[in-house]
Amino acid sequence: MLKLRLSRGGTKKRPVYKVVVADSRFARDGRFIEKVGFFNPLLPKDKKERVGLEAERVKYWLGQGAQPTTRVARILGENELMAMPANGNNPKKAVPKKERKKEGDEAPAAAPAPKAAPAAEAPKEEAPAPEAAPAAEAPKEEATKEEQK
Repeated sequence: MLKLRLSRGGTKKRPVYKVVVADSRFARDGRFIEKVGFFNPLLPKDKKERVGLEAERVKYWLGQGAQPTTRVARILGENELMAMPANGNNPKKAVPKKERKKEGDEAPAAAPAPKAAPAAEAPKEEAPAPEAAPAAEAPKEEATKEEQK
């Protein structure tokens, strides 16, 4: 599968990226098919030298089925070479990391149950709940009998 993605260059803590067309199986900074632009994130957004793209080649590769990564799609959208992608909503990003881990531990146990049960099976799940309630009360009764002795 062809990808339009960033290939990192530059020095330590001073990145400069090439926008390249590459096979998705190759390494990020490895072999690529064609360089179609560059991106320098250290420059201010209003500078022309921040992004440079070969518009005709980018359109050609998009026409050939190359899929841009999220960052490249955003760069292409800003330069009006394709529709601007929708902003992703990640509300957990604002939560401190320690709290995310705590929520993450609880969420997987609760999240798969609703996804696995189709809407048709939902009433079946409600029926066993009343049966489970008396079973839960039975141990309490036994405990009270033991306490009375």
